[in-house]
Amino acid sequence: MSSEIQLHGPSKPGLGSDLSRPTKSPPKTPTDSAPTPLRNPILPTPISTRHGTANKLTLIPLIFLIYFEVAGGPYGAEPAVSSAGPLYALIGFAVFPFIWSVPESLVTAELATALPGNGGFVLWADRAFGPFAGSLMGTWKYLSGVINSAAFPALCVDYLARVAPAVGSGGARTGAVAGFNVALSFLNYTGLSVVGWVAVALGAASLAPFVLMAGLAVPRLRPRRWLAVAENKDWRLFFNTLFWNLNFWDSASTMAGEVERPETTFPRALGVSVVMTSLSYLLPLMAGMGVLDAPPSAWDDGFFADAAGRIAGRWLKYWIEAGAVLSTIGLYEAQLSSGAFQLMGMADLGLLPRFFARRAPFFDTPWVGILLSSLIILGISFMSFNDIVASANFLYSLGMLLEFAAFLRLRRSRPDLKRPFAVPMPFPALVLMCLVPAAFLVFVMVIASWKVLVISSGFTVLGVGVYYLMAFCKARGCLKFSDGRVEEEKVLGEERRTRGGDEV
Repeated sequence: MSSEIQLHGPSKPGLGSDLSRPTKSPPKTPTDSAPTPLRNPILPTPISTRHGTANKLTLIPLIFLIYFEVAGGPYGAEPAVSSAGPLYALIGFAVFPFIWSVPESLVTAELATALPGNGGFVLWADRAFGPFAGSLMGTWKYLSGVINSAAFPALCVDYLARVAPAVGSGGARTGAVAGFNVALSFLNYTGLSVVGWVAVALGAASLAPFVLMAGLAVPRLRPRRWLAVAENKDWRLFFNTLFWNLNFWDSASTMAGEVERPETTFPRALGVSVVMTSLSYLLPLMAGMGVLDAPPSAWDDGFFADAAGRIAGRWLKYWIEAGAVLSTIGLYEAQLSSGAFQLMGMADLGLLPRFFARRAPFFDTPWVGILLSSLIILGISFMSFNDIVASANFLYSLGMLLEFAAFLRLRRSRPDLKRPFAVPMPFPALVLMCLVPAAFLVFVMVIASWKVLVISSGFTVLGVGVYYLMAFCKARGCLKFSDGRVEEEKVLGEERRTRGGDEV
């Protein structure tokens, strides 16, 4: 790659000591066979710093933000039943977390603690393969996130229409979707700490009716009903539904720079979230399918509310419908935050212009990213729900394949990187751990429709174009970009000289 298109210096996975000054390693002894871990990874120099630490994310809010990045409750899981039947739905939600959610969570925990800067997976790809890979990763993951977020207003309105049919179509539906986007974008603007604690409250309120539903269903369960299968199976819809309901574990990594003590907080939050998410799907599905003698075709979007009404009465039905709205709010807020901080991290890396890293003067939020994401989400909120799910899954699959590759590359090429949390496996086992979910990613991409392939190819071409456009603007001085990588290379050079002197 020529120097004319380099966005920020050499594409080395630079990793070094504290940014303020180089630190010396202790003298080596004859027994020191392994390289001494570098004290801190070199992270991009933030363009805009926080005004204080009061709004840092702590463990409990981070758990619920991750939970809402991924699930937010069993809402939207109904198509897994209608497409394949109760038996396959239960198998899917019981097995899929082990072959997908756990590996992705482990990768996220290691890289988010080793490189705890805003931008998350963009930073990891950049450090592993260089700026082009980081930029393409940013395009795939950002677009998959905003496309995914666009599903939530439609899902929310579907549930509202069961109580107020007037908002189910026409101008009333359009107004409800638009109003939802505007109001919740403003809430996101008020601060990440606020969003985190709101997520805690929303999670408790939206999960409570399902806990009651599962408890009330126990005396009436008929386990034989779990063995039913759909007569006409739609495997494409089935796997897309599983994937959509159990992915985005790495999304919170884009906010790692906003987390208090990420080296311990991130692994704990991810572990709790995996367990909470799995149970939040399995228990309501087992209750609804074990009590009701309903055909798989009856399980369309919003059927959980009908099932709760038949199990406990209309009061629980209305609570679950209200919980769907609350869950949608949490999902929207978590993913909007993730996308906005991803753009901030890309600006810190020099992949996007500096203005994407601007923080609001009082709330410390990346207001440019919030505004852009909100406008894109609003523009695509009127696509069909299934098209949204399939397009988001394909783009996310591309990004995850690159993320697994970056994880393995950094493990092999940067053994000296300090990893507060490291997946306790040898390298061959890590390769196998990544190959299993990677095979599923390829499968999801292979079964995609031609429309999804065309849309995803177009977005990928757009991502390549954005990279070279940003390179052109940087070379011509059209826009201002971060030069943080220049400072990082200076610090890396000092670290290398210091380490070399110690070894002598």
